[in-house]
Formats: sequence, structure tokens, C-alpha cells
Amino acid sequence: MRFSNHLIGLLNFATFLLSIPILGGGIWLSSRANNTDCLKFLQWPLIIIGVSIMVVSLAGFAGACYRNTFLMWVYLFVMFFIIAALIGFIIFAYAVTDKGSGRPVTNRAYVEYYLGDYSGWLEEHVAKDSNWRKIASCVRDSKVCQKMGRTVSGVPQTADMFYNRKLSSVQSGCCKPPTECGYTYVNETTWETGGGMMGTNPDCALWNNDQRQLCYSCNSCKAGVLASLKKSWRKVSVINIVVLIILVIFYVIGCAAFRNNRRIDNDEPYGEARMTKSQPSAFQL
Repeated sequence: MRFSNHLIGLLNFATFLLSIPILGGGIWLSSRANNTDCLKFLQWPLIIIGVSIMVVSLAGFAGACYRNTFLMWVYLFVMFFIIAALIGFIIFAYAVTDKGSGRPVTNRAYVEYYLGDYSGWLEEHVAKDSNWRKIASCVRDSKVCQKMGRTVSGVPQTADMFYNRKLSSVQSGCCKPPTECGYTYVNETTWETGGGMMGTNPDCALWNNDQRQLCYSCNSCKAGVLASLKKSWRKVSVINIVVLIILVIFYVIGCAAFRNNRRIDNDEPYGEARMTKSQPSAFQL
């Protein structure tokens, strides 16, 4: 077997290994979707891309080992579209998460989130009533708010302790009222009006100490979920960009090696004919 075949086989094996972080990223997004992010279809394109790379790289590896030209053509043809799909997914992930971030709050370690800071397809999809009912139910069932409770020597933490905590975006948006509403801290998920005027934020009237309601209907909760999605997608996209660059390099090298194999295959009959012609016959004197 020629050096080019060894190189193609090695590149395909390396490509198979590169599919693992892509597939792992999709599975991680899936686990997030089942717990905190609660948007349960966005991880599937990444999982499909990862599995496709895995299968196609195995086909290419087999083609290189057995010098099967058809399998090598299949590998190069399909891998081109997989790379294009991965590029499209990365662009889409950055495009729909390009806006929005938390706003700092005076005398608070955590930041708060506002739906108006987000826009675009993802914001519209999350904020849509029919979708938000499912997402809010998922956030509620994840018990993310109930897990906020902390004690110090068996005593619930004070308001100052709570204000110095760094909350996740979902905890900040869904489990407590916005600071501007003027509620008084009782514990992590129980707040009183304090007898003062509530702020003009519509979320102020939506807050409810009922543990099944809290601020799950608030725009701040929707913004918190969007912030969590943005953070998750950006983490996965960084890995995908690195893998994409390596995949493109491997693909270009694989194309060059395959073309070299084709050139040698085309030259071999001519070379063998010359050798046959130049060798004397066993019966020739």
C-alpha cells in the first residue's frame, strides 16, 4: 500500500476522533436542554453533524485501507457538505446569540436580565406564548429555584449574604423579583412588598411567592433563559470553530493525497508496459 493510502487512513482516523468533541457538545447541549436551558431541539443539528462525521470518516478509513476508490469518493463528497453544514451551524449560533447581556445592579453581586436587551429569531421563539409555556414548565420542573436555598450553621442566609451571591441567569431572572420592584428579602424565593410603591417594570406585578409561580411568567425569566442559551451556545461554538479549522486542513490534505493516488494509478499501466517491453524473453537468445 502506498504512502498516500497510509496518510488518508491516518487522516480519516483523526477525523473520527474530531467527531467526538462535536458529538459531545451536542450531548452536553441536550443535557442543558433537559435541565436549565429548556430549549430541546437546538442540539439535534450538532448531534447529527457529529454522528455523520463519525460514520463518513469510518467509510473513508475503510476506503483507504482496502484501496476502495468508491468509498474514498463518498468520503470526500459527503465530508464537503458536512463541513458546509458545520460552518452554517456556527454562523447561525453566533447570529442568534449576538445580542443581550446582564445588567449590573448597585450593591449586588449578581446581574439582572431584561427581555428588551435581546432581539432576533431566538428571542421571538423563546418569548412566543406557546413555546414559553413549555419552557417555563421545564424550568419549574428542573427545581433550579428550590436549589438556591443555603444555610449558615443551620440558619438561613441573611439578605446581605444573598445580595453577595453570584446567581445564574435563570436564578436571577426566574427565582426572584427584579431589584427595581422594591421587594424585601425574606429568603431566596420569598419576598415581601414592604408596603412601598412597586416599580414600573411589568414583572413587579407578576411576581408571586407561590413556589409554583415565582417569576416564571416574567420577561426577566425569559431573558434569563436566553442568557443561559447564549452562554451554552458560545461555549460549544468555540470548540466547533477549532474542530472546523482542523477538519478543513485534514480535508484539503486528504483531497491532495487522493488525487496523488489517482495520478499514480493512471501512470502504473504505462510504467508496467514499459517494464514488460524492456525485459528479454526467457526463450530469447
